[in-house]
Amino acid sequence: MTPAHEARDVSASEQIVHHVRRLVEQGELGVGDKLPAERTLALQTGVSRSSVRVGLRALSAMGVVQSRHGAGTFITDAPALESEPLQFLAALHGVSRDEMFEARRLLEVGVAGLSAERATGDQLVAIADEVTSMFASIDDPQAFLVHDIRFHRAVASASGNPILAAVVEMVSAIFYETRRQNVHRATDLREAAEMHRSIYHAVRAHDAAAARATMNQHLMQSERAQVMEEAVIDHD
Repeated sequence: MTPAHEARDVSASEQIVHHVRRLVEQGELGVGDKLPAERTLALQTGVSRSSVRVGLRALSAMGVVQSRHGAGTFITDAPALESEPLQFLAALHGVSRDEMFEARRLLEVGVAGLSAERATGDQLVAIADEVTSMFASIDDPQAFLVHDIRFHRAVASASGNPILAAVVEMVSAIFYETRRQNVHRATDLREAAEMHRSIYHAVRAHDAAAARATMNQHLMQSERAQVMEEAVIDHD
């Protein structure tokens, strides 16, 4: 394919992204709704079906849509942001570990307060389930870490702000990739589980100040523990 053809193809696929966004903005598509068939999208936008497929793949990568085999393509209920662009940006600008952690702490402490104010019954159940799973997996550090990350995402989702929830998911993915390499060295998983339970109790009590304080305490403790684990590796 020549560069000119590639440029036209990219432009055409971007039309699909913009078209779907307009449908959402106009209220014609919402969470869980099925997108029109590829042929219909091609007719609506005047682009080829191959360009439609490229556009849908782009939307899928953004976390906006999800394809279900044999059923079609649907608007997702929780669009996610990819962590890779943030990692690339951090590398380009020499963002330090401390700066990344500072951003995470400010973000998640604020989100915890919002969650305490806004969490629904179902969202509280989702948070509680992750706490229970953390206690059940104290002897399995990798499984524990997965539930740890899910806990933070559940708290973020309970904030009622999908942008904040998406950013927390993006940032937590970066910390997960770093943490999973060393989590087998962790010696404080029970203490960490207890801290998560304290956060949950504050959110359940709708005590925003307590939720922010316990989240801040947890993150500070977690950061100190991770620094110690990495120090052991450097010493080895």
